[in-house]
Amino acid sequence: MRVPPAPLFLDPEHHAPTDPCVVRGPDGPGGAQVWWMFYTQRRVYDDGPGVSWVHGTDIGVATSDDGGLSWRYRGVVENLDPGPDGQPGRNTFWAPEVVRAGGMFHMFVSLVPGVPATWEGHRRHVLHHVSEDLVTWELRGRVPLSSDRVIDACVARHPGGGYRLWYKDEAAGSRTYRIDSLDLEHWGEPREAVVGPPHEGANVFRLGGWWWLLVDEWRGQAAYRSRDLDVWERDRVLLDAPGGRPFDQGVGNHADVVVGLDPDGREVAWIFYFVHRMSPWTQAGRDDEAACERGERVSRTRFAAVQVAQARVVDGHLVCDRDEPFDLDLRRAVDADDGVRHDTSTTM
Repeated sequence: MRVPPAPLFLDPEHHAPTDPCVVRGPDGPGGAQVWWMFYTQRRVYDDGPGVSWVHGTDIGVATSDDGGLSWRYRGVVENLDPGPDGQPGRNTFWAPEVVRAGGMFHMFVSLVPGVPATWEGHRRHVLHHVSEDLVTWELRGRVPLSSDRVIDACVARHPGGGYRLWYKDEAAGSRTYRIDSLDLEHWGEPREAVVGPPHEGANVFRLGGWWWLLVDEWRGQAAYRSRDLDVWERDRVLLDAPGGRPFDQGVGNHADVVVGLDPDGREVAWIFYFVHRMSPWTQAGRDDEAACERGERVSRTRFAAVQVAQARVVDGHLVCDRDEPFDLDLRRAVDADDGVRHDTSTTM
């Protein structure tokens, strides 16, 4: 069995890979599949004021040529253009969503101008870049969304044609909104997608006869299901209990999903998520952060790792045991030839 290691990936440069996105890239020598992981590269040892360590972030890159069992760090996306919304010098890039459509790769990435030291009070936009090779990116512009406090894009091919993009609107109670496009260039009117507790980091995929939407509620991944991508029904919360694997004791944060087949040909969802070394939402985490502010040490809440777990649909519900060993091989991905998530699943 090809059991993935835990943790799956550690950033060797800044030690906090977050918001992972996994996509098949151009094939390597001999036609070998190469998979790319893009992520927010938080800067654990940055000594700037406040929360500047989670700002000024690049988009980190790692690749795998063995179906996702091992990942090689490739540095960061160089010269990512912030456009007219950016500031001179360093800017903040978060939560890359990379998909393949129309013969090109498309990146929808969150931009926070400059390097803020606080969470609140700063404009946030989603930018659209395109690339032929996942290395060199060209800015196409800002996606026209519902406010100037928007982050965390996710894209899926709509079964009725075109594409749908989901995102978090912090100005609307930190809920998920969506917007449609026929070509990823021209967009309709934004609409609210999910009514529920505040959340972020939406991810949409098709599995077991349902569309699924995962959102990060900072206590695990809340799963919603839908038949039509319009009406969503809350199912359950996943990755909310501590895991037993190394560096997997925190809740699962900001996930990405690749749908594939297990060795018996049954559809599964491989959930890529990040975890904190120490949860920032516990008293121990808050105490550790207070010690960091006093200059005693770097808080363990800053360190993060990428993990992967497997989910299935059982009796119409999404289930995931993060401790269950499973066989990971991204070369069995259902949508490997088209990076945009679409309806290729069968009812289970």
